[in-house]
Amino acid sequence: MDPQIERKLIEIMRVIHESDKPIGARAIADELNNRGYDIGERAVRYHLRILDERGFTSKHGYAGRTLTELGEREMSDALIADRFGFVISRIEEMAFRTTYNPETNDGVVPVNISYFDKDDLETVIEVVSYTAHEGYMISPRVKIIEEDEELISLPPGKIGIATVCSVAFDGLLLKAGIPVEPAYGGILQIENQKPARFSDLISYSGTSIDPIQIFMSRKTTSVLDVLEKGEGKILANMRQINCSAYDRAREVLKTVEKVGLAGYFPPGEIDETLFGAPVETGKYGIAIVGGINGICALEETGIKMKTNPVSTVMEYKTMTEI
Repeated sequence: MDPQIERKLIEIMRVIHESDKPIGARAIADELNNRGYDIGERAVRYHLRILDERGFTSKHGYAGRTLTELGEREMSDALIADRFGFVISRIEEMAFRTTYNPETNDGVVPVNISYFDKDDLETVIEVVSYTAHEGYMISPRVKIIEEDEELISLPPGKIGIATVCSVAFDGLLLKAGIPVEPAYGGILQIENQKPARFSDLISYSGTSIDPIQIFMSRKTTSVLDVLEKGEGKILANMRQINCSAYDRAREVLKTVEKVGLAGYFPPGEIDETLFGAPVETGKYGIAIVGGINGICALEETGIKMKTNPVSTVMEYKTMTEI
């Protein structure tokens, strides 16, 4: 069937799923129009007949339709498939929105937003500062978000902290005319204060969830051990860059390092694996530390945090070094 029809069927199923009672064709059409779909009631009825024939919807007289158990499963599977590629699209979007210019110190960078209890503020600043200045975050600049912040809504009784996201490098390289490909997110083993190997990897092209978020939720890091002993595991990303941009990319990275954006390890060699991670022919890899390693260190101390990776963009010069 036409992919456009399938897309509309999924959206109709989503509208029915979100309704707390049977819903009719007219109400479905109105909701779809609110979501940007130019579709009328008559067309909705046509799509509903298809869903009825597939056994995905059940008609309740004039009251409208609900999803069957089969329909609920089908919608869930379809939405998962539909999300593949979303993570990379989000990275590309935030990279494109990056406007920071290291020469003028103007422009925005992508940030992660983490929330915590007010009583933990002193510890949060101390641990994040320690992690950043040891080189295991993108930048030592952060922004503490109070309750009166207009642009970011905070849960009651919470304070937020914005940390620079690794996607900042994607944006800065893109701004210099260098396309960057998100390859993997993973756990990077540190030995003698140096990167040794990736102990676990998830490809960005094969997941509907940010790999860094997956590893963070699994609590697989030992950032505090890295800070205190020089041995342990941190979050890291691997990007791939075309070999023709090798020298130019190194120049850009050295330039931004001067303004505090230094959370990366030396690039690998062309056509060679990087810390055990595969690299495509004609490209080379670069490992970038996870922007939320400081948050992982805090969770290792027992402090409860909630984090939204790649959350929004923020003026870099409004962020303060801690």
